[in-house]
Order: sequence, then structure tokens, then C-alpha cells
Amino acid sequence: MRMLRQEPHLLGTINIEEAGLRCKMLLGDINGDGRMEIVMVQPDGGIDDRYVPHQVQCLTAFDLDGNKLWQAGTPDSNAGGPGSDYPAQIYDIDGDGYNEILCVMNKRFLVLDGQTGKEKRSFELPAEEAHDCIIIANLSGNDFPQDIILKDRYRNLWAVDRDFGLLWTFSGNPGHYPWVYDFDGDGRDEVMAGYDLLDHDGTLLWSCQDLDDHADCIWVGNVDGSGDQIIIGGSVTVMYDPEGKELWRYDGSIESQHVALGKFRDDLPGLQVAGLDRIVREDMGGAVKKRGKDGLFLLDAAGKELWKEDRKTDGWLTIIETVRSWDEGPLDYILAYRRGGGVNPTLYDGHMNAVVTFPVDGYAAHADLTGEGREQVLIYNQQTVSIFGSRESGLKTLRPGITLQQPKRLYSSTLYPGGEYKRLEGDPR
Repeated sequence: MRMLRQEPHLLGTINIEEAGLRCKMLLGDINGDGRMEIVMVQPDGGIDDRYVPHQVQCLTAFDLDGNKLWQAGTPDSNAGGPGSDYPAQIYDIDGDGYNEILCVMNKRFLVLDGQTGKEKRSFELPAEEAHDCIIIANLSGNDFPQDIILKDRYRNLWAVDRDFGLLWTFSGNPGHYPWVYDFDGDGRDEVMAGYDLLDHDGTLLWSCQDLDDHADCIWVGNVDGSGDQIIIGGSVTVMYDPEGKELWRYDGSIESQHVALGKFRDDLPGLQVAGLDRIVREDMGGAVKKRGKDGLFLLDAAGKELWKEDRKTDGWLTIIETVRSWDEGPLDYILAYRRGGGVNPTLYDGHMNAVVTFPVDGYAAHADLTGEGREQVLIYNQQTVSIFGSRESGLKTLRPGITLQQPKRLYSSTLYPGGEYKRLEGDPR
């Protein structure tokens, strides 16, 4: 039986002030020592990121002991903020066994050595604003993903191969972060580009119908036990099969800004879909000031609402993610952070109980940092990173000198987290 409340254990604290202001955290084993490192990504400033995509201003790498490993670029006190994605990922793009850092800096696509931060390769962008985010895909049928999809803020995609040869372009409504997945098993990824599913060659296969605005996040998983399905959070929360048949639609939210797929309940069949409803989008002025507010909700495998948060505190910028293997229990948790209103990052169970409330506020990231089979949660602000686990343990690698494999979730890092829900090794479900 799951405990209703847990106290998180502080495993380490790291000073990251040298990275500069308004950074985003990436996680990955960049030096092949068998545990993950932290790469703080600072964006450029002087742009309106509602319309113009960010580039990277500076990258700073730290190990889990707090040592600065390297820095590429120079921190800027006038750096931009997290109104959109920062174009940077950690991934072994050349297959040499060591992760690189892929990023867009100074109007070029760079491949940096993860161990040193030095440039390995550099490419001209396919278009001036082709740098809103970086999506790593297998469009060419390689042994592993080595193709890149770039996009501008809201309209265009460019797919390139590992040598940056243009494969195809697409114009439409691709949302914030398209998700790639091989639905038909041909060894090449299809691309869920917002409300459009594209084949590996950019051919439009089908489009969602009667959906407004744009897709905020996309998940793939076997929700009801009948095979791969696609869940999209946008104007509403909706689920499709890979052939484009709409299976259900939940329109009980004002704006479904984020969704997170997981096994949050053991009293229900299939998976559940957690969501974040942006109820009042921003702080509104006027004679009576109305504060922004959002709320969590949970749907069953058939799209039926199980509960919705009646939030009493202000705050409208919450991000939610699925955390698996935090503790020894069989169920997943909903990680909610950037809540505002004095609510710290929290892990919620499938009954909306706050199981773990972290004692510091800030942005959050999560990963199995050492290969032990459990995830840790990292809460960071502009000065420090605090690393928490469900039990007292060190941060030493279990397999020294063997590079930790970079999960797709971590090489698909985005402000609008989606993902894939697959059975974990040893999971009987």
C-alpha cells in the first residue's frame, strides 16, 4: 500500500551561478563516467519569443559533485526567458559511444563534444528561423536516430539528415514540439506534427479534425490495451489511433496546456491521462483584478474525468510530467512544478494526494542519475540545484566507465513535455 506522505531526501546541492540567469537544465552522461551530468542552457535575449525562436547564448556543464566541467559561450545578464524552447539537446548523434551537445548558437547548428564542450561539427541552418527546438528522429532508416527536425515558432518544419542534407519541408500547424514514433514498424519514424501525422518522407497521412489553436504536447502509449494511441493536449485533450480515428475527446477544460500519461491508479484498467487546465491564462487587470489560475485533472483510459483540482491559490504556469520509479511502489506520480501561489514542486498520486512536497521552489527535472533503477528529482533556480531521492543514497555510479544510455525523453527535452509510455523492464503490467 502506498504511503500518503513521504519526506524527500536531499542528496546534494550544486551552485550553478556561473551558468548565468534564466537557464534550462539538460541531463545526460556527457563524459562517459556512468552517471549523468548537468548542462545548464542560457538563451539569447533581445527577442520577443512569442514570435521569434531562441538561440543558445551559453552552455555550462557541471558534474553531480558541483564541479564545473566546461563552458561554451559567455553568460549574458540580459538573457531571455523561458517563454519558448531553448534549442539544445544531449545525444550521441555520431554513435561513438559518447553523448554530444546539439545546439543552435550564432545562427549555426553546432555539435559539441560532451566531454570538453569543443565544437566537433557545424552546419548552416536550412532557414533563418529554423531553430525553435531540436527533434532527433530516424527518418532515413538508419540503425539509430541520426536525422534532425527543426522548426520555427508556429508554421514550418525542416527535416535534415546527419550531414544536414535537406530531406523535406512541411508547412502547417506543427504545435510546440512534434513527436516522432515508428507507428507502422518500417524502421522509420512518422512525425506527429501538431494536428498532422506525417510519414517519414514528410507526406501528410492524416489530420485531426475540429481542433482549435495548436498542439501543446503529444504522448504515445497503449492507453486502453488495444495498441499504440496518440494523446494530444491543446485546445482540448483528445486521443487518436495511428490511422487517424478519434477515440475520445475531453472538452471539460478551458485550455489543456499539458498532459502526462501514466499508471497513476491501480483500481482502474489501462493507463490514465493527467492534464493541466489553464483556467485563467494570465493576471488580468481592470476594476476587479483577476489573478491567473490553473488546475490539475485526471482522465481514465476512456477519457472520462476522474477528478479536477479546485485550486484555491493563484498561479497559471504549472508544468506537469510523469515520474516513474521514484520509489518501490508500482504506480507512477504526477510531478507538478512552476505552480506559483506559494505551492512548491509536488508529486501527486492518482487520487490527487500530495505524496511528496519538495522543500524548495523552482523548475524541475527528473532522471535516473546513476543507473540504480530509481529516478531522482532535481529542483533548480538561478543559484542552486537541489537533488532529491526517495531514500538516502549516494550519487555514485553503479557501473564506472560505462556510459549511461540517453533515454528518448531526455534527448527530446522541451518546455512542453510529451513522451512515450512503455512497459519498464520487469513491470508485470
